[in-house]
Amino acid sequence: METPELVVLVDDAGTPIGTAEKATVHTDDTPLHFAFSCHVFNESGHVLVTRRALTKLTWPGVWTNSFCGHPAPNESLTDAIERRALRELGLSITDITEVLPDFRYRAIDDSGIVENEICPVFTARAVGNPNPAADEVMQWKWVDPADLRTSAASAPFAFSPWLVWQLEQWPAVE
Repeated sequence: METPELVVLVDDAGTPIGTAEKATVHTDDTPLHFAFSCHVFNESGHVLVTRRALTKLTWPGVWTNSFCGHPAPNESLTDAIERRALRELGLSITDITEVLPDFRYRAIDDSGIVENEICPVFTARAVGNPNPAADEVMQWKWVDPADLRTSAASAPFAFSPWLVWQLEQWPAVE
């Protein structure tokens, strides 16, 4: 039997207060927990955007950043980011760099499911092209960072709310 994936629950100050199974934590009353978000760039300076699989619990079919995830209890963020890049995108990455250390958000999906995360944002460099897991990503594209910023600002409904807010808070996506 597979071990359930756990997320780290935190108080309002970001202090860990316990764990919960990922499969049960995202509800209409999601407790605050740790996560991360990563924007992956290729050697040409393009950023990878992904379209969430239609089977995703929240924001299915919506375009978003390269990938997101949750660190396991006692797992470093770097290890968690590398693990999720391989799991979600089938992609090895290098040069992991924190760009928005204090990013935090709460958003409610049309289905009523709440995302409630302390979610530092990172960049990384791709080694090759993605080969995403079908249960995570239905489509992907390398795009010019300035074009992504313009698209997210002019049609925010087409993107995950966390991507839109990250781009608003991050002065230099490049």
